Amino acid sequence: MADPSSYRPKPGQIPDSPGVYKFRDEHRRVIYVGKAKSLRQRLASYFQDLANLHPRTATMVTTAASVEWTVVATETAALQLEYTWIKEYDPRFNVKYRDDKSYPYLAVTMNEQFPRVQVMRGQKKKGVRYFGPYGHAWAIRDTVDLLLRVFPVRTCSAGVFKNAARTGRPCLLGYIGKCSAPCVDRVSAEEHRELAEDFCEFMTGRTGTYIRRLERQMTDAAEDMEYERAARLRDDIDALKKAMEKSAVVLADATDADLIAVAEDELEAAVQIFHVRGGRVRGQRGWVTDKVEAVTTADLVEHALQQLYGEETGDSVPKEVLVPALPDPVEPVQEWLTQRRGSNVSLRIPQRGDKKALMETVARNAQQSLVLHKTKRASDLTTRSRALEEIAAALELDSAPLRIECYDISHLQGDDVVASMVVFEDGLARKSEYRRFQIKGFEGQDDVRSMHEVLTRRFRRYLAEKEKTGEWSPEQAQESLTEEDGRPKKFAYPPQLVVVDGGQPQVAAAQRALDELGIDDIAVCGLAKRLEEVWVPGEDDPVILPRTSEGLYLLQRVRDEAHRFAIGYQRSKRTKRFKASPLDAVPGLGEARKQTLIKHFGSVKKLRSATIDQICEVPGIGRKTAEAVLAAFAQAVPAAPAVNTATGEIMEEEEPATAGDSGHGEQPAPAGDSSDGGGHSAPAEDSHGDGPDTTGAPSDSEAPTRVGAARTRRGMET
Repeated sequence: MADPSSYRPKPGQIPDSPGVYKFRDEHRRVIYVGKAKSLRQRLASYFQDLANLHPRTATMVTTAASVEWTVVATETAALQLEYTWIKEYDPRFNVKYRDDKSYPYLAVTMNEQFPRVQVMRGQKKKGVRYFGPYGHAWAIRDTVDLLLRVFPVRTCSAGVFKNAARTGRPCLLGYIGKCSAPCVDRVSAEEHRELAEDFCEFMTGRTGTYIRRLERQMTDAAEDMEYERAARLRDDIDALKKAMEKSAVVLADATDADLIAVAEDELEAAVQIFHVRGGRVRGQRGWVTDKVEAVTTADLVEHALQQLYGEETGDSVPKEVLVPALPDPVEPVQEWLTQRRGSNVSLRIPQRGDKKALMETVARNAQQSLVLHKTKRASDLTTRSRALEEIAAALELDSAPLRIECYDISHLQGDDVVASMVVFEDGLARKSEYRRFQIKGFEGQDDVRSMHEVLTRRFRRYLAEKEKTGEWSPEQAQESLTEEDGRPKKFAYPPQLVVVDGGQPQVAAAQRALDELGIDDIAVCGLAKRLEEVWVPGEDDPVILPRTSEGLYLLQRVRDEAHRFAIGYQRSKRTKRFKASPLDAVPGLGEARKQTLIKHFGSVKKLRSATIDQICEVPGIGRKTAEAVLAAFAQAVPAAPAVNTATGEIMEEEEPATAGDSGHGEQPAPAGDSSDGGGHSAPAEDSHGDGPDTTGAPSDSEAPTRVGAARTRRGMET
């Protein structure tokens, strides 16, 4: 690992002008390429205290052994040179978008004497007109089949064309009128090229003018009593309209635009592009990339623009490019796009109307693409096996950790401190084994102490289950690990590896908890977020896994899942605390009667001021229950007045409750905070600690995750 100060340029050596710079490693390989408006200011930002740099940037500058630069005249020239060098050197620390598949294009070979319409993939060729890309090749063939009736352009290969010219007989398409048969001189080369140009004009979106021209010709033919020609023109118009219907109108003003959306997380980003021509979506494509450098959404957009238009010219670059964030600065990028097109290009963020709505659709596609990519990568058996083997080798384990448990602590400024336990078996999440904990041993914020408490409670339960059976035979083992209904017992299975979210302190606390319980056959490690370092107990230096390691990727997924699950539980507890109502303390008052009370009086405030006789008028409420309701209100701490955060005004009037009010207080829960974010509610934890479960519900969060558990057990949380 190099010290950046060892190759830092001398003061005044770096010019204060636009340019492009390259970082090289000790083997002279280019590992990063960047551009700057001022090379002096940009390069100076890399040579500062490593603690102030983004972790990925710090990794890059410590991997590099030298830096060099090239001065250019303008920022636009720097943008072009940066793209050229990234393509040439393929530096490891630059964002590189990779297609998840090779997209097919509809291509017209205008560089040939007799242009040909065909499906093309791969590298684009000079002199060929491309339309698309399309999601499927069959979609192109369906469109071409409809258009050949109107534009009978050649579609055959060079061999078929030469054979037809030699024999003097056209192919089948020539006989049925879907090819003008230039091979047998039915049309001249000039007439055939004109057909190909009309085909391209139609595909670029200029459909209305052409259809109106055909309609005029059809009307003229009918007036001249050329009914057969009028019928053919009518059928041609129907074919064109049918082809147009295959791509729905998304922008009513017949706009030519490309819409680019980005979905990202801490590790990867997905880009989706919709190509709109003549107001219709003519193509779609997407990329996924690892975020190997410190990049913002604007940076990802700039890289996508370079990838998309780096080799395009003319009409291939649309008049309008809509993006979720503008590069900084935006002027050089916009000028570069204008140069590629040959006329002005508008680069902007859509703010309202159809374009903003379509951008939201593109963003949803990008998010789905990212989720699908992660699912494919996680579900690949070979990849999972390699990941487990890499973890075993890095941590010097005797065998691959087939069961991994990960723990994370979550709180809000020391309040509602909770912990999560997630389980991965064979590299896949096993959500039925997820558990949640409330921290009960102390008050306040102490992640290390919380981690020790959680690990102690979890493995104390494991030892208790193990003690019940003693020495196992294989039959006894299977019998002892399951309940009578076949479900696994709580905390019965031990992991081969425990992962904690954190560095040395958290790892030491976890190992201490296992040592105090006498457990010595379970490995422990921690994953620190700052530099994605893997810490093991008793070591002063972390284990560094390669950035492209599948083992590191699996550990990151496990850590991120534990973090998500913990945050979901913490938010749900906070929401329930905010929604707490004095009615919750009334014995025997269930949800139905709470709703009846609120609905009868209209609000909790009016219920609080009611008399016993007035409460008794509510159907289903007796005098004893009415007295208990008033007693609960009398003992409750008065709620703080509602305040308008914009004006500071105290809101005296209370909003009337709706018919769906559950009676749990007057403050609504934040949207989306009632679940763990994974499509199910996780089990609530028993309020009785580690002792026997006297309520019939699982203690210590042993119950597996079930839909609706948070709703049915809300009274069990403390």
